[in-house]
Amino acid sequence: MTAVASSRRAATARLKAKLVDRAGYGSGGLLSVSSPFGDLCDLWLADLELRDISEGTKDNYRDDLRLHVRPVLESYALGEITTGRVEWLLRREAAISHSRAKHTRTLLNQMFAFALRHDALARNPVQGTSPLIKPKREIEAMTLEQVQAIRAAAAAWRTGSGVLGPKPDGQVRDICEVLLGTSMRPGEVLALRPCDIDDTSRGMIAHVRGTVVRRQGMRDFRQDHAKTDASHRSIAVPEFAARVLRRRLAHVASEQSEVTIFHNRNGGVITLHNLRRTFREFLTDAGLTDSGITPRWYRRTGATVLARGLGIDAAASFLGHTSTAITEGHYVAPDQSVDLSPAAVLERTLRPVDPDGSLLVVGNNDEELDALDRIDRTEGPDEAA
Repeated sequence: MTAVASSRRAATARLKAKLVDRAGYGSGGLLSVSSPFGDLCDLWLADLELRDISEGTKDNYRDDLRLHVRPVLESYALGEITTGRVEWLLRREAAISHSRAKHTRTLLNQMFAFALRHDALARNPVQGTSPLIKPKREIEAMTLEQVQAIRAAAAAWRTGSGVLGPKPDGQVRDICEVLLGTSMRPGEVLALRPCDIDDTSRGMIAHVRGTVVRRQGMRDFRQDHAKTDASHRSIAVPEFAARVLRRRLAHVASEQSEVTIFHNRNGGVITLHNLRRTFREFLTDAGLTDSGITPRWYRRTGATVLARGLGIDAAASFLGHTSTAITEGHYVAPDQSVDLSPAAVLERTLRPVDPDGSLLVVGNNDEELDALDRIDRTEGPDEAA
């Protein structure tokens, strides 16, 4: 803002008056349009501490604000953070990572909504920014050949005569089998306890009641609830994975029913870092170093098998998703196979020699007429003609 007068003192006084009279100034709340963005950050972080969300989510918000948002906007007052400036920030983040831009947008939306509640702004500058376009990526599941190669590498890992140090206890090998058979998240398998397993005459049932998580400045620990409400579920375990769990359970004392089935020498949980590190060695031995496969791929592979064998709804339920869109969009690899049955029906009915016209003799029923009408309406004029 500027002001012009016949003297420096008069111009200063006029500028101060204009600043006082500008829209939104002097609201009486903790924030105003002239408040530095840093003040909003401090107040929002204090409010974040009181929210009923997981500590992991809070840590993510704190990190995103500290690393990506605050350094860029800290020199501005709230009234100076326009939709155009937010658009520029989101575009810059999107050039680095779609996920990073999405997190930044979510964070800014919450922060400016907080400022709105304190009468510091007339509108949320995030509103009106361009939609974030997610780059297309192909979801991949492991092939059966890759699954078998990793199995063989895991079974032979550090078993040679020249290997120094203690022999492996096979825990990561067994974890991989349970991941493959249950499509659980890695943290959910690491959190399984004997009391979470029911071995019935009809087969084994595993109950997902927790997960192993990592928090900043802390060791990995078992959290007594799963990632979401839908993640609390009971899973029928296939026999190949059930055999692994039975073998592990046979060495667990009855008084250890709440100790995780897979644990370190001190009885603590196996960390996600150690799981991933040993798994990378399996990949190297299997000749799959550059494949990009991680323990998470077992979940994708199971989801793909279930979706193709039983349908997307069954896969979503088994994985503990609230929506089939999550399963289809993030876990199920597209089916590249071609259904040959339509060609067989067309060949049998319309071939030039000895065709079988029975399918064209019967008159169209109402359902078929509706379907044909929809086809005509969805095609363009040239196609319909």
